[in-house]
This record gives sequence, C-alpha cells and structure tokens, in this order.
Amino acid sequence: MRRRRHPAARLLSALLAAIVAVWVASVIGILVVGARDEARPAAAIVVLGAAQYGGHPSPVLKARLDHAVDLWKQGLAPMLIVTGGRGDGDTTSEAAVSRNYARAHGVPDSAIALERYGRTTSESMHGVAEYLAGRDDRSVILVSDPFHMLRLAIVARRLGLTSYGSPTRTSPITANPSRRWRFVLSESVKAPLAFLLERK
Repeated sequence: MRRRRHPAARLLSALLAAIVAVWVASVIGILVVGARDEARPAAAIVVLGAAQYGGHPSPVLKARLDHAVDLWKQGLAPMLIVTGGRGDGDTTSEAAVSRNYARAHGVPDSAIALERYGRTTSESMHGVAEYLAGRDDRSVILVSDPFHMLRLAIVARRLGLTSYGSPTRTSPITANPSRRWRFVLSESVKAPLAFLLERK
C-alpha cells in the first residue's frame, strides 16, 4: 500500500517545482530577448554603464558605447543618455567617461545627457525615467549586453518607458562562453526579482 505524503511535503514539492519552472522560464527569456535587436526610431538611446578604468571605458563599456554611437549615427534617436555613477575609489563616474568617449567618436555634447548617480541597473533606469518625465515621447533604445536585456525591459516597463532592446554583439562577455553563462545564470534570478519587486 502506497503511503500518502504529508500535506506539507506536497506543498513544499509544488513550491519547489514552481520555483524551478520560473527559473527555467527566466533563462529561456534571457536567451530569447538577448538574441533580438529591436532598434527603431525613439526619443533617446540609453547606454547602461559598466566599469571604467582611470577615465577609460572597460572593454565591456566600450562595446556598449560603440554600438550606441553607431545607432545614433544611423539617426535612430536625437539623444544619447549615458548612465552610471562612481564605483568605490573612482574619481569620475561611468557616465562622464562614456560622454567623453561618445564625444571623441562624433556625438556632439548637445546630444548627450548624463545619469551620473546610479550604481545599479534600477538606480540608473530610475534616473533615465526622471530625465524623460513629462515628455510626450518616452521611448528609448536600451543598449547593454544580451544577458542584461530582459531585466532592462522589465524595469523600463515598470517605469512607464517604451523600450526597444538593442544588445551589443561585440562584448567580451558574449565572446567568452563560460563568462557569458555565469552572467545569464545570475540574471535568471535578478530578472524575476525585478518583475516582483521593481516599483515606479
């Protein structure tokens, strides 16, 4: 005769199954969203910050900026919003470094806006939303690494922005499979949390 499982055990099993299902769906979503480029005309191109070293963009940030500058030169948006605050021990912000790089590559200062205080994705995106507050057109092209695009889209929607993802394809993270998967697995937890916890 088969022994019946305790109701608490059944509940725990169901909960674990639901968590695994959400996690698998998150991984698939990250891969699918990160594989598509939705770039189209918008009010602004938003570049998510990454590390800078002594006033120079890291390879990851450089790849994002190169892609964003190319989109700007295609005429897809009149404005480039660069994001990112100061890391511990830094004397300048990621946004300031990004502005200097964009200017050196043909984007006029008048077309660049800075969000220079955010130290997380959420903080940076809140800064972008505040900058665009009150405008009729709050559409943005989001530029970051492919693994980042799902969470960015979730946060942007929570903040009332119309977003189109355009991931860079030249990031050293993408070129390194083991590193790429570490970021994908990390984002597979962060993306559902952003969906549950992010608020306007």
